Amino acid sequence: MIDSAMVLAAGLGTRMRPITDRIPKPLVEVAGKTLLDHVLDPLAQAGITTTVVNVHHLADQIERAVATRQSPRVVISDERAAILDSGGGVAQALPHLGEAFVIRNADSFWIDHGQSNVTRLIEAFDPARMDSLLLLAPLAGSVGFDGAGDFFRHDNGRLERRGERDRAPFAYAGAAIMRKADFDGRKAGDIFSLNALWNSSLTAGRLHGLVLDGLWLHVGTPEAIGEAEAAIKAAADH
Repeated sequence: MIDSAMVLAAGLGTRMRPITDRIPKPLVEVAGKTLLDHVLDPLAQAGITTTVVNVHHLADQIERAVATRQSPRVVISDERAAILDSGGGVAQALPHLGEAFVIRNADSFWIDHGQSNVTRLIEAFDPARMDSLLLLAPLAGSVGFDGAGDFFRHDNGRLERRGERDRAPFAYAGAAIMRKADFDGRKAGDIFSLNALWNSSLTAGRLHGLVLDGLWLHVGTPEAIGEAEAAIKAAADH
């Protein structure tokens, strides 16, 4: 039973400036709703009851924004003193997370085409075969992402990094399931990226991916806000 999640919301949001000079990136609004709510609402709908949100830049604003939220209940992980990177942020929050849990980035979300993709991720996670299960967005058709892609996915679900190749067909969609056991040997205050753990799992053949069934919206720059809003409107019109 996976009923806890971590939302990584402690970044500086430098690519979103000048907006993030006055508000933290997770509180940037897209189609009348903050990025953070675009992330938290689907977690609640998928049965997540407790979500840890880490904070650093303009942290007080995020704390106020989630103070009255009941579903999911939000626990604040304070990184005002130092940003711990993605892995370190999760490591500090582990006391509030279950044996397996969802991880979400705060700067991307999606429009589901069918079943909730959070639910799909939870149902597809198999700790006997995998350490981590990443949600993958096909580059074709995604909105707001201008990168070269992160992964190739084999037929059995195992992942391979793009490496030296020019492009890969899938980007990490900012959602994953990981196990508390993957953080053995790491402690609160350690600064490291989740990629360090994923690379270890990849070497062991235990990093898997699930392809998103929906439209991925990556909102990393001010220009991407309008692109995402246009995509949401177009989807609603169909």
